[in-house]
Amino acid sequence: MDNIKRVLTVLAGVLLISSMVPQNAEAQWGIGASYEVRDEEPQNGFGVRIERGILNKLPIVQLGLRAHFSNFSEENQVDYQNRTGSFSQEIKDYDFGLTALGGVSVGFLKPYVGVGLGSNTVDMDVPDDASVEAVEESSLYWNALVGAEVSAIPLLKPFVEYRYTNVNKDFFQDARDLNVPAPSSSNGRIVFGVLLKF
Repeated sequence: MDNIKRVLTVLAGVLLISSMVPQNAEAQWGIGASYEVRDEEPQNGFGVRIERGILNKLPIVQLGLRAHFSNFSEENQVDYQNRTGSFSQEIKDYDFGLTALGGVSVGFLKPYVGVGLGSNTVDMDVPDDASVEAVEESSLYWNALVGAEVSAIPLLKPFVEYRYTNVNKDFFQDARDLNVPAPSSSNGRIVFGVLLKF
């Protein structure tokens, strides 16, 4: 118990001292790219983002807005229940959105959180001779995220974040009615990337 009190006292002291140290002005704009991994098919994708800092005169806290686009695409062999045979199916899943961000600068590390809205579209193409129809559907979603940037390198800011997305519960119900493997209404993803801030 005494060790926990000491650690908390040291952390409080570090935060207090870092808040008194003058901070360099934060960059106004950032553009970046990311590699994204999520817990459903297609699992791997890529993203791009553009960020804009707002209210940059605050000493420790940074606020901003982000527009992002993510794309997941994969071709896979699908076996359908209650049907004979299998065929190749191409899945294209992309989303875009706008997120409000808030973060703090603690030395070289900038942890941040965000919430936002966007649109998710899934397009499932199938061959002409397949026994099911191609399906395309879009839905609005909300997301929440937590992440951190490392600012040890000038201009380039590597980052990692976890983003949770939740769409309408009826999203892709048409595909489920056809026994087609469909995305879930919510998913989490880990995002690794780098931002160029200027």
